[in-house]
This record gives sequence, C-alpha cells and structure tokens, in this order.
Amino acid sequence: MAAIHQPTTANLRRLARVLAEGGLVAVPTETVYGLAANALEPRACRAIFRAKQRPLSDPLIVHVPSVAAAARLAFLNAEARQLMRAFWPGPLTIVLRKRPLVPAVATAGGPTVAIRCPAHPVMRRLLRLCRLPLAAPSANPFGFISPTTAEHVEAGLGRRIPHIIDGGACHVGVESTIVDLSDPGAPQVLRVGGITAAQIARVLGRPVPVRNQAVVAAGPLRAPGLLTRHYSPRTPLRLHNRISAALLRRAAADEGLILFAAPDPGLPKTAARVTILSRRGSAKEAARRLFAALHKLDRAGLRQLHAELAPETGAGIAVNDRLRRAAAKRRGHE
Repeated sequence: MAAIHQPTTANLRRLARVLAEGGLVAVPTETVYGLAANALEPRACRAIFRAKQRPLSDPLIVHVPSVAAAARLAFLNAEARQLMRAFWPGPLTIVLRKRPLVPAVATAGGPTVAIRCPAHPVMRRLLRLCRLPLAAPSANPFGFISPTTAEHVEAGLGRRIPHIIDGGACHVGVESTIVDLSDPGAPQVLRVGGITAAQIARVLGRPVPVRNQAVVAAGPLRAPGLLTRHYSPRTPLRLHNRISAALLRRAAADEGLILFAAPDPGLPKTAARVTILSRRGSAKEAARRLFAALHKLDRAGLRQLHAELAPETGAGIAVNDRLRRAAAKRRGHE
C-alpha cells in the first residue's frame, strides 16, 4: 500500500526528489487530490496514465507555481494574463498553445496545453522545492469518483502508487474550471468548476460561452474532464430535480440519498441513509462535500443512490455537472 506522509519540510524535500527522479506522488490541491509527476518527462507522464488506467487521449493539467513558469510552457496572450492576475493561484485552468518543451503525451498529441497555478499551500511548497512543472490529474482510478482526502486516494490507488501527501480535505471540492484561450478572440469555458463563467466574463469584459462538453468516445480531447461518463460511483446513481418527502419516506434500507439542502419540515423518521450537502443551502459548501458524500455512500454496500440537483447558479452549476456525469452510465433522471 502507498505510504501516507504528513507535509513536513523533510517529507516534502524527500518527495520532491522522488518527483525529480521520475516517480509518482499523490498531492493535495484546493480542488481535488492529484497524482503528480514531472510534466516534462514523457516516461513519468506515462506512469500517471498507467496508474490511473487513463486513456492517452485524455490530456493532463500541468501545475506551475507562477505566471513566469507558465510562460515557459505556453504562449501567453493578453487575455490569459488578465485571468492569471485575477484568479491565480486558484481553481482556474487555462488552455493555451504549447511550447515544444511540453511532451506530446501530456497534451494527447495536441498543440495546446492545459495549465493551472494551484492555491493549496502544500502543493505550492512542493512545486517550489522540486522546481518542476507537475502534471497532476485527479488521483483516482479513471472515470470514478474524484478524491478530496488522502483516505480517498488510498482507497482508490493505494495499491498502484507509492506515496500520498496528506494535506487535509480539499476546500473547493470539485475540479478546476477550464477556459480555452488558445484562440484569444474566441474564449470559451470547456469545464465548469470553482470559477464561474460570469466571473471570467467580467474580467475579460465580454461574454464567454460555456461549451461544457460531454464527449462519449475516444479521440484526443482538448482538455480533461469532458467525457460524458465521469466521476462515477460503482453504485447506480439516479438524479432528481428535487427529492420529495414521499421518496424520503419510501426509500429502502439499501438506498442512499444525497440532498442539496435540509428538507422542510425535516427528515422523516423512516428516512434511509441520507447525506445533506449543505443545511443552509450553500452551493459552495455542497461542492466541497459532494465527492466525499459519494465516496461514503458508494462504500456502504447499497443497491441504489439518489441525488438531488442543486440550483443552476454559481457553484451549483459545477455540482450539477459532476452529478450528471456521475449518473451518465445509467438512465434515470426525473
């Protein structure tokens, strides 16, 4: 099993050397835990794909400590620099034309690279210590629920990777927003996340369409997280615009329910396993707790999961995107 390390200076220095030598380390970020390797070493990048059983057609996000580090990997345009000033470090990934330094395996053979500057203090310390850009997709078996704690990583990849850094629970809880600026005249959001399209539009001073793509099949992708089936529990998941009091009453003991907010007038005494993402109805809190709720219920040996969609605004858009992809392998949205 993987060793779980506390983020002491000695441990981070040792794991920075592991990364510099081509090894794998699961790392905390503010969004979800990532499986990191040297982004400039093709063999190290391929090790990520093998450990996750991830198709080579799905590109990696490259993590950097600064705008200057990003400029060594991609051609920055004025729009990208605007967004970097506004949102970096933070949960925003920017797709740009890549420089030759970036290996093709990290970009699914395409001409663009997805770059992010993370805000998590442990990840930032690690980036400074190893002095390398780190490719770090979510640290879970491909297609399954993203990890937001070190324990989630251990449960999913503990037998396939050697090292996990425990940086606590992720405070954003869903993957970064991805904005494509490879054509600066036509910016577009490819994946919703911790930064909204409205926030991006305000900085750029123009509307930014959301092309929140849902790709069914193979072929190189421009960015990660676009597949229709993704973030999926092994237990069948059914979505509801609203979970009714009647469903709460009649749910069987082998059914789990995820509510966006606390129901009014409250849970019936007969309710089965129920997780409430935010008792006060906060979409940001719901996003932070979503994957942990799915992990917990998915390990409970249940027959069926039900989840309630969030209001389609702000962070609720990202919550609903993850739920829809998590449920895509099964019919059942009512």
